[in-house]
Amino acid sequence: MPLWQLARVQHRLAQQLGRCTTRLCSQSASAGVPYETTLKSDDAGPSSVPSEADVVVIGGGSVGCNTLYHLTKLGVSNAVLLEKAQLTAGTTWHTAGLVWRLRPNDVEVELLSHTRDLCQDVLGKETGLDTGWINNGGIFIASNKERLDEYQRMMTLGRNYGVESYVLSPEETQKIYPLMNVSDMYGALYSPGDGTIDPAGFCTTLTRAAKKGGAKVVENCSVTGIQVKEDDYGTKRVFGVETSHGTIKTKAVVNCAGVWSPYIGQMAGVAVPLIAMHHAYVVTERIEGIQNMPNIRDHDASVYLKLQGDALSCGGYEPNPVFWDKVDKDFAFGLFELDWDVFSVHVEGCVNRVPVIERTGIKSTVCGPESFTADHKPLMGESPEVRGFYLGCGFNSSGMMLGGGCGRELARWIVNGRPTLDMYGYDIRRFPTCQTSDNRWTRERSHEAYAKNYSIVFPHDEPLAARNSRTDPFHEVLLEAGCVFQERHGWERPGYFTPQGPTPIPDYDYYGAYEDLPANEVNLYNDRLRDDYTFDFPKHHDVIGKECVACRERAAVFNMSYFGKYYLTGPDAQKAADWIFSNNVDKPPGSTVYTCMLDKTGGIESDLTVSMISSGEGSAMDPSFDGKDLHAVGGGSAQRNWSHITDILQDNRFNCQLADMSHDMGMLSIQGPRSRDILQALTDTDLGNEAFPFSTNQVITMAGHRVRALRLSFVGELGWELHIPKDSCVPVYKAVMEEGAKHGAVNSGYRAIDSLSIEKGYRHWHADIRPDDTPFEAGLAFTCKLKSSTPFLGREALEKLKPQGLQKKLVCFTIDEHVPLLGLEAIWRNGVVVGYLRRADYAFTLGKSIGYGYVRDPEGGKVTADFLKAGDYSIERMGVVYPATIHLKTPFDPQNNRVKGIYADNGNVKAASL
Repeated sequence: MPLWQLARVQHRLAQQLGRCTTRLCSQSASAGVPYETTLKSDDAGPSSVPSEADVVVIGGGSVGCNTLYHLTKLGVSNAVLLEKAQLTAGTTWHTAGLVWRLRPNDVEVELLSHTRDLCQDVLGKETGLDTGWINNGGIFIASNKERLDEYQRMMTLGRNYGVESYVLSPEETQKIYPLMNVSDMYGALYSPGDGTIDPAGFCTTLTRAAKKGGAKVVENCSVTGIQVKEDDYGTKRVFGVETSHGTIKTKAVVNCAGVWSPYIGQMAGVAVPLIAMHHAYVVTERIEGIQNMPNIRDHDASVYLKLQGDALSCGGYEPNPVFWDKVDKDFAFGLFELDWDVFSVHVEGCVNRVPVIERTGIKSTVCGPESFTADHKPLMGESPEVRGFYLGCGFNSSGMMLGGGCGRELARWIVNGRPTLDMYGYDIRRFPTCQTSDNRWTRERSHEAYAKNYSIVFPHDEPLAARNSRTDPFHEVLLEAGCVFQERHGWERPGYFTPQGPTPIPDYDYYGAYEDLPANEVNLYNDRLRDDYTFDFPKHHDVIGKECVACRERAAVFNMSYFGKYYLTGPDAQKAADWIFSNNVDKPPGSTVYTCMLDKTGGIESDLTVSMISSGEGSAMDPSFDGKDLHAVGGGSAQRNWSHITDILQDNRFNCQLADMSHDMGMLSIQGPRSRDILQALTDTDLGNEAFPFSTNQVITMAGHRVRALRLSFVGELGWELHIPKDSCVPVYKAVMEEGAKHGAVNSGYRAIDSLSIEKGYRHWHADIRPDDTPFEAGLAFTCKLKSSTPFLGREALEKLKPQGLQKKLVCFTIDEHVPLLGLEAIWRNGVVVGYLRRADYAFTLGKSIGYGYVRDPEGGKVTADFLKAGDYSIERMGVVYPATIHLKTPFDPQNNRVKGIYADNGNVKAASL
């Protein structure tokens, strides 16, 4: 009998004999884990806590220790770390400790690089201790073309950050790893700089260095309460931490308690949306010839094989993980009994990849708790519920490899008010509070993210879990019209419209992984998603193209109801708006302004439109108020926008209020040369250029219903946004579509918006523009009122940056080769990588692929128009380099005639044929 099967039989016998399924004592725990579980310590630690601290970090795992260390590097000499047991006792001590340098995400590549630098170089020099870093490299296995395409995208992105990697053939892979079976491989990605970290060694060096910087570490100290007070303006703020050793007065608490983080959050009234699950690996007996081999990730088999001295640690992500529903508050240095019925799904993949494992014994099994989140990304940043309460948890078994980079950014967040990198993908404010407090959403999405952790990251994939939680009034009528929905911020928004009929999204079935939850027999939505599982043009490429062509030639109707819609009112509304928004919003009612919101460094926190309105009839669409009212509308970062604005109002004590009306109004956008003809037939209001100029708003009657109309465009056409009371949404929509049919109007979705907006050069927040970009770099200087004397947040930083010139510049590229660009492709200038594409798409009007990316001078010089025009450019896509054309202005309608309603031949324009 193979030794893997023998281990499973032993497990079943143990169950029959009634053995305990959980090991809680440190002795049995350390017997299973291939690490030292006791950290080297300078002293036994204090028996009491200080009376006050600048920052209190709760949790002594990888993230907590990294955060403490980086706080001291920023000059915080009075930081305290509290650990209920001993350092690493939660989940850190039993981690596999793998570090992979390449991810399909630019920010994560930087975060991982910092962790590696700490382990390989920085900490050892600071402390004289060994961090336990082993640089043995890593291999990603591809069993099919799509997987290798993904790896080539990662390799291309890595070039921008100096990450050495190579795409290998099966034969080349076997030369590096002779014990590997390569008969079923398509190829591999080899990253020589990958490795492993010893948890105890890493955390020892971190805390040793932090103590030298003045920090205190208090072990065997339980947190019993978080003191929160409400100030005179109704803002909840942290002011203390209660412990078993006394109370610490503080204004900043960092929740790094891992699977126990929800308990800490409850103490402060903060939702922490993560789920605890059993996560396991096994350690083999000695394998001859395995020494110094790289670590392996076989994503298609959902397994990893990590070098462990002269053995292998083998684990993965199964479709039916075990939930730990009742998290034991006192659990420390504990393990669960491995459930071989669950873990056995990984056996075939491990044995297939390294066949010698089948003839090798199992030295130990490790099954411990790990925390998982809805999108398999950590939860970080200041909570929206309580000021001064920060999250650093939910690391999805990646706390060791991400700990260094995330600890640094979290420390910057606390000390400077913002991280340096774009951390929106980890920011707790990426989720609306209605989701973070929804247990069904957390559980379903966390399961799906766990089960799909090793799945290929396709550009247009969507979740199946926890869908239809936020739907707007148009949902059912658009579903019947063939809408294939996307999920953003909990909302269902149109992706594209298929001619194949309705595509409903059924309840989540956990992929049929659990016996008590049968799989959905029919799932048309999942079938449509599979059409997008490609790095080539999808099957419905022409369907999206027809929507784009209709918008350019006739008209398209977009449902944009998921946008956040806020009213800012009160005595200080104008004063607050002047400070919050970079553009001049001190304008008469009826004006609409496109603007940015910046942080104190000049980074772009958001872009949105602000409309000045008059007091009206008292409805959600036309509110009644005293003084001045500003109506702000932003996209899919609504929760973050809300938190950014409310934080400013609170910190500056502005006497005004922000009201969220997102659920009370729908929003239709009618765009294209025929949009005016369609809408004019439904209203008595004059929609002509003089009566209704671009960038203005009016309350009008449309198809017998009162709506607020804004003449705006996000696709570069003549068009209007209609903000409609929810009870009037469907009647107005039906009237628009009935009249629109006479002019060739069609329903259209966000896949078309993505294409139309990029060929026009309109920016997308968190793609083209992020907090690590300034308006100067992004070509949005026109949104900043620098010629006025009005102060605004970020102005001082911009005034200092302006005379220095640009270190990077967002520019447009097109290629003539008929291949898709998806983003993350490397930009080459004169044979040197100078950046990568932040966003890319196919421009149907231009008939070619297009992308935007920031270009830098590799020699550190200023990026000027002359510098940009002097270069010879190409774009590297999946290892293939294509000649590219740079455009310093949008190649589509650079004079902005179309948004002004100026069309050649009275609107009879033709888009490029499909």
